[in-house]
Amino acid sequence: MRRGGALLALLGATLLVAGCGTGGISKSGDADQGKKLFVAKCAGCHTLADAGSHGNQGPNLDDAFGPARDQGMKAETIQQVVRQQIELAIPPMPDDLVTGSDADAVAAYVANVAGKATSSKNATSGKDIFVANCGSCHTLKDAGTNGNVGPNLDSLKPDQTRVQNQVIHGGGGMPAFEGVLTADQITAVAKYVASAVGK
Repeated sequence: MRRGGALLALLGATLLVAGCGTGGISKSGDADQGKKLFVAKCAGCHTLADAGSHGNQGPNLDDAFGPARDQGMKAETIQQVVRQQIELAIPPMPDDLVTGSDADAVAAYVANVAGKATSSKNATSGKDIFVANCGSCHTLKDAGTNGNVGPNLDSLKPDQTRVQNQVIHGGGGMPAFEGVLTADQITAVAKYVASAVGK
């Protein structure tokens, strides 16, 4: 019996040292690079005010971490939680969306900004709105995005009416953005996409 207790203690210590089997404890990360990666890979699914994103497939990161931050949760703890969620992705979040130092960078960025008041304005240019909310799912060369969850818009070449309808109502796996984006933002992104496809 004593031997079993020692074995359990050794196993517990090993898991603690290994970061509970999640790839280790994230202690660093380039937050500036993390923002670029977040916008490119995560913004289509998550709301995060600092990134100007309004995704609703995954958790709203401001809502998830704001109250905890207000109650004293440290950025390092938020960073570790985010890093573990990336490592242990649960569908619909894809596995290996970002890995290694890229995952550390995204975790550092989210930990620095999630749930904090932001002074940045909501994006108003169609291109900025697209990059922040659509680019992680759609390829559009003009925007510099290469998402592959939704259709390649350069190949599809939708007109403004089709884009606007899709953004408002969603469908085919895409969430509706009516009530998430303003009417002016929806018009701006539809105009931008229709004018930029195939360039």
